[in-house]
Amino acid sequence: MADVDEGRGQERSFGDKGREDRRRGERGGRDARNRDRQGGSRGNGSDGGEGRFGRRGEGRGRDGERRRDGVRNGRRGDARRGEGHGRDGDRRRGRGGVRHDRSNPRREGFREDRMAQKEQEPDLPQGLEISDLDPSVLQDLKVLSKDNAERVAKHMLMATDLLYDDPKLALQHARAAKNRAGRVGVVRETNGVVAYHAGEWKEALSELRAARRISGGPGLLAVMADAERGLGRPEKALELGRSPEARELDEAGQIELAIVLAGARHDLGQHESAVAQLQRLNPSLDSQGFEQARLSYAYADALLATGEKAEAKRWFEHVAKIDVDGMTDASERVAELG
Repeated sequence: MADVDEGRGQERSFGDKGREDRRRGERGGRDARNRDRQGGSRGNGSDGGEGRFGRRGEGRGRDGERRRDGVRNGRRGDARRGEGHGRDGDRRRGRGGVRHDRSNPRREGFREDRMAQKEQEPDLPQGLEISDLDPSVLQDLKVLSKDNAERVAKHMLMATDLLYDDPKLALQHARAAKNRAGRVGVVRETNGVVAYHAGEWKEALSELRAARRISGGPGLLAVMADAERGLGRPEKALELGRSPEARELDEAGQIELAIVLAGARHDLGQHESAVAQLQRLNPSLDSQGFEQARLSYAYADALLATGEKAEAKRWFEHVAKIDVDGMTDASERVAELG
């Protein structure tokens, strides 16, 4: 995901149901997980994200343009159930050690499948300008032929533009780009991010793992951890938080991951541990900036889950004070607490 800073996108609006879930401490639901993850954000996220997909100048966060009302509005199934994927998401090796993943040109039937895939690609509207893509993405696509690179870029643009209005169609475009450029890390990353938004958790994990193998670095670790939560595997999310790659994240990445891991603790009913998870990043009532506002919000929410109502209110008040753009619903949370 292109510098997926937490994105320009609108984050999910946690309605009455989400608030009732929080009051009852029901952290395992989809609404609660998204609130855990996003720190109550209404819209734009941080500028410190990882990834690079999307239009030029549109900052996106580690999990893409997450909006509060649609991060996980897809089904939880595996889009490719039964395809024999290994732990890294690629098909297991067959005879002779040849990888039988769809992007391997040595695979039997590869050409036929590619032709069929191209015929099934979603239409591209007229007037798309690939110059709208981040320059670093366009640079990565130069390993492709000129015509193919242009079509891949256009599919990536459409995947970005449709991410919230039609996540399923966005995923079709992301898959079309992946099918044409499966060995380009940012393309696999885009497919993973869009799959995440479409609620295709296993596909998201598979693609983000592939992107990390290709490009190196920690990858979109917080998105991967949150996808594990979406699959009902909070323990796996916590394992990712203990991985060596977690230590490679910058401050914004560490905050994002901590919010996800705290959510995983809530999923397990370990609310005190969620508080401790966030305390490791030293939340402060003197902090400033949107990333710190998100950390403080998650901390307040965790405190509330442990019954520390007065302390939680104090932290929500802090978030409301430093959230000068009104990106969170902290003021509403303060009012709720009376």
